[in-house]
Amino acid sequence: MTNQARDFIQNRTFDEIAVGDSAQLVRTLLPEDIHLFAVMSGDFNPTHVDPEFARSSQFREVVGHSMWGSVLISSILGTEFPGPGTVYVGQTLKFWRPITIGDTLTVTITCIQRFEHNHHLLLECQCINQDGLKVIDGTAEVMAPTEKIKRPRMAMPEITISDRQQRYLHVLELTKGMEPIPMAVAHPCDTESLRGPIQARDAGLIIPVLVGPESKIREVAEREGLDLHGVRIIDVAHSHAAAETAVRLARTGEVEALMKGSLHTDELMSEVVNKETGLRTARRISHVFMADVPTYPHPLLITDAAINIAPSLEDKMHIVQNAIELAIMMGVPEPKVAILSAVETVNVKIRSTLDAAALCKMADRGQIRGGLLDGPLAFDNAVSLVAAKTKGIRSAVAGQADILVVPDLESGNMVAKQLEYLADALMAGVVLGARVPIVLTSRADTAETRTASCAIAQLMAHKRRQGVRL
Repeated sequence: MTNQARDFIQNRTFDEIAVGDSAQLVRTLLPEDIHLFAVMSGDFNPTHVDPEFARSSQFREVVGHSMWGSVLISSILGTEFPGPGTVYVGQTLKFWRPITIGDTLTVTITCIQRFEHNHHLLLECQCINQDGLKVIDGTAEVMAPTEKIKRPRMAMPEITISDRQQRYLHVLELTKGMEPIPMAVAHPCDTESLRGPIQARDAGLIIPVLVGPESKIREVAEREGLDLHGVRIIDVAHSHAAAETAVRLARTGEVEALMKGSLHTDELMSEVVNKETGLRTARRISHVFMADVPTYPHPLLITDAAINIAPSLEDKMHIVQNAIELAIMMGVPEPKVAILSAVETVNVKIRSTLDAAALCKMADRGQIRGGLLDGPLAFDNAVSLVAAKTKGIRSAVAGQADILVVPDLESGNMVAKQLEYLADALMAGVVLGARVPIVLTSRADTAETRTASCAIAQLMAHKRRQGVRL
């Protein structure tokens, strides 16, 4: 088809169609197709929109609405064969097998009978997937147009489904029914670093203990209209003293979690890792970003993108184990862990591929427990079933990862920030492997991000009360 032809929609009249004539359409099912169809139709069957439910169903994965295939049939009838002016009379379809994300359907419409007296056509409809298997077949009867119609193709707007508030509320649901936990907030001396813990308090997540210059804290609160009634404030002179005091409160058990305020990460973490007065355990300390991306069916855990700059293989073993245990706490029974690199094959010149292969073997030998590991995997193959299928990658992890393990801090931080600022991901962040969970957000993070991070910290604290350790 020429570019000029694509600019127009043109029908085929009844007289122009003979028995045996046909038309075809090829489409690949994407996650956003499922979401959009659910919103437009009101069909929120968990088989289609709830990955956790879908994993326990007979299909073991999210499947598309069967009627999505029938919509493709309708698309051909209305735009091409016969095209504009076509009137539906009836349709009978049979659905043979599910359509999964990444499946490519070839839809074929063939004329099998003509009715001269009323200009009706009987059309055979068939949808075949990329494996040559029949997905849908049946017939459609239409009244074909008798006059030639050629119209410019309308430029339709791009559609984006924004469910950010729902995703935010879903994160808060993780701790529904749990009592708030005491959390020390180190140096909350700007708007967002103070608004975050106050918002988390109002959401029933934490009991904030604000550590920092009291005059500055109250000045911010008054300027922004934040209610500090009943909030404990520990007055210290500067940010370093705030970090030291907050860590001491956690070490002595006065609080069950920490949050970084408007101070540099190194300033807080240097106190956390202090061998004499800090919060170290036998486990390597690492950081996990939780990214709830609108174009991905479930939250992604990304690690380590904030603490370990160039982790060794041993470091990565701890990093992976920390992330797996957090995912299990969040309700994922066997997290799928994608070990990221630039390629999918082991290359001796690319260290991250060697680390990925070693980590997978460590999991096979029980050195890493609780998760399903695969790697090396490029980013696209880790999160896209379409990309994985296109490249012929057969894996229980590829295209549906729960955890992304990045090669180093630089690459991980870029991945996380790109998802936040370019893909509208709802972000949360927490430090693992210390005596208490630590909310380690960026100074640029919103109050919403800080509150979501508090929900994860609250969940971890309650699991620790039950004897579950990270």
